[in-house]
Amino acid sequence: MKQIALVTGAGGSIGSTLVHRLLERGYAVRALVREGAPSLLSENAEVIRGDITDYRLMRDVASGVDVAFHLAAKLHVNSPAPELKGEYERVNVEGTRTLAQAMNDAGARRLVFFSTINVYGATRAGQIMDETSPLNPDSWYAETKARAEEIVSLATPSVILRVAAVYGPNMKGNFPRLLHALKKRRPVLVVDGSNRRTLVYIEDLCRASILAAEHPLAEGQTYNVTDGAVHTLREIINAMSDALKRPRPKFSLPKSTVRFAAGMLEDCLRVLGKSSPVGRSTVDKLTEDVAASGEKIQQQLGFQPQYDLQAGWRETISLAN
Repeated sequence: MKQIALVTGAGGSIGSTLVHRLLERGYAVRALVREGAPSLLSENAEVIRGDITDYRLMRDVASGVDVAFHLAAKLHVNSPAPELKGEYERVNVEGTRTLAQAMNDAGARRLVFFSTINVYGATRAGQIMDETSPLNPDSWYAETKARAEEIVSLATPSVILRVAAVYGPNMKGNFPRLLHALKKRRPVLVVDGSNRRTLVYIEDLCRASILAAEHPLAEGQTYNVTDGAVHTLREIINAMSDALKRPRPKFSLPKSTVRFAAGMLEDCLRVLGKSSPVGRSTVDKLTEDVAASGEKIQQQLGFQPQYDLQAGWRETISLAN
């Protein structure tokens, strides 16, 4: 008899990819998608639409489930409006509480919770965060993810995955903006590009997630999930350029200049009632230092990332075309 896997947030790029990989592995997959969200899911998955905070629904969804992968979340956005704070609380904290309670009541074997390395906050020069590092979340998204970690760890047998910045086909966020700028041969380096970033390719994240669900040593553990390295922004941009078959950028711009220009664009569009694709917080995010180690999951569970920057960006560009 097939094991049943529940995937929340299954309508997104990570969730839909994970659903496909679980089906390939022989799981029966129950996919929770929020109302109105587009779905990229296989017809072989059981698709359920609804709200993660609806306990009655979640109790039914969790019935008979062996393992759940909890991706449903209000994600990070640049410069969120004040009225969004309640939505971060409702979805990321109360939604997680509802699912954890439903999973516990249903007697599920394991809950794999997708958190973020952003719970550590920005790093200082030379510093690399690991799972023992103190948490210092600096956004509503990271704060609510840190609180949800506490709920999960106390409520049900679980594994917490603190996920690095994810890239791959159908991705959203700052990386697509960088790719677009590189395609147009626009200057993209801010300062010298020496600030560090930690990434993971979407396929490696899915492999690590399934490993965390199945490995007997994973229960009760917290793992950073990365590609096994820490990269400078310049290295990331060079890998993108190579994948696009574009010349690597040779020049950099002062952060103050770029931030000022982005702020002017942001302010002008706000007056017109429009949102800007690039703002001050976009520049701040791209230039902050975020370095986390993925050694623990490699050493304890034997996880080996298959994609380095070059392979990951080549596949991203290839599948997007």
